[in-house]
Amino acid sequence: MTHLDSITLTKTIPCLAEPGKIIVIGKPSCALDEVIPYLATLPGVIAYNPFACTLTFRRPRGFMTLYSGEITITQVDNAEEGLKLLEALKEAINATWEHRAELIPVTSIQKAPRLLDVWELLPRSNCGDCGEATCMAFAASLLLGNRLPDECPIIHSNPAFADRRSALLTITDSQGGT
Repeated sequence: MTHLDSITLTKTIPCLAEPGKIIVIGKPSCALDEVIPYLATLPGVIAYNPFACTLTFRRPRGFMTLYSGEITITQVDNAEEGLKLLEALKEAINATWEHRAELIPVTSIQKAPRLLDVWELLPRSNCGDCGEATCMAFAASLLLGNRLPDECPIIHSNPAFADRRSALLTITDSQGGT
């Protein structure tokens, strides 16, 4: 890849996860195989498979998945917003490619944490001090990026949970937590 000239909007379809929104599908002007391992170093990555050459990012709303020859973006308001997102993505891809000498490409599979993985790091006391009814509900909110680990008073203040807090901060940072 030398330079990505464009990402053409090829299709929009209704977004089943968010009624009233659309999924935008774009086609890059060149294959993304070479740049995807460098893009996998960026924040917000929730899944990366170097063997299938797929990379998924969490967006403030929805997800963005890059394949070698296609890009999908979920929960987009309309085609106009989709075009703006594709243009911004093109610029980000080109900037990453231009700075690839400063990055170490990712070569291993990265998977999004599962709900139970996050729940196991929580106190599992169901105390409700975080404002959620249960630790499972809090874990779901963490994965969605709606909450931060330190909103659990036990995780935040109890030194016995320092290692779990660190793991949760890593997970929520990689999830693009707010």
